[in-house]
Amino acid sequence: MSSPSASLAVWASSWLAGIGAPDDVIDAMTEWAPMHLLVAGDGPSADATGLSWPSPRADGVAGLLTVIRRHLPAERTEPGIELLLPGPGATTTHLPPGTPFARSAIGAEQAVVVGDPGARGLGIVPTVVGPDVLRWTVFVIDVPVHAGTDFTLGEAEYAMREAVRGAADALGTMQSLPTRSELGDPRARIAAELAELSRHRYPDETPERALRVLESADRVAAILSVARHSSPTEEPTAHSAAAREDLIRPLWNAVRSARLGAISASIASSVPRR
Repeated sequence: MSSPSASLAVWASSWLAGIGAPDDVIDAMTEWAPMHLLVAGDGPSADATGLSWPSPRADGVAGLLTVIRRHLPAERTEPGIELLLPGPGATTTHLPPGTPFARSAIGAEQAVVVGDPGARGLGIVPTVVGPDVLRWTVFVIDVPVHAGTDFTLGEAEYAMREAVRGAADALGTMQSLPTRSELGDPRARIAAELAELSRHRYPDETPERALRVLESADRVAAILSVARHSSPTEEPTAHSAAAREDLIRPLWNAVRSARLGAISASIASSVPRR
């Protein structure tokens, strides 16, 4: 699992569909941090949700689930939960423009939206505030209506096949440069990154195809993370740094899009069929 927002999106969807139990969501989220704080994003959001503001409270994941349940209609045909992964060069059309929620989500490069498109809902943004503490900031928002331009699983699989080759090229470029010896072997660092990502579970009902896409995205992300944070022994020139970023940025965008497509498919598989 790539982020707390992704965990919340898939596990809360499973719970809302009656497949998983609240304890399943709590257990999955506790893997990210044992303590979860909740706070409203502003005064109006505090009034609408009953959350504290401006100081957070240790209401835990159970408190967050209560807020989500309260703001998501029981009778629905849409999934009602959406993962957002805004970032440099990534689309932000799923964010309500010019809002505190949008700014917070862009800063965190992740968020969860709860509610039906075109209606009032929630925007939820996690922030790491300590080694064992996550803070969830909850905004009341107008859920954007978007054009549905996300990757399908087929497109995501193709993009990940291409990205694996591109990430291998990036790793090869990195290994051809002299790097600081204290950083350790790049392949060992990649294995450690993958082990950390695989520590977080997905619900049992997650489609196998979506899992394949997510595993490929994790593999590419681990390579890119190691490549990006490897420090050469000599200070890179502005030109070489820009060239390296030009190589890596499109691959990160492909990883984001693939993760969004796979998580969306996982959430959709949990929607009650009527």
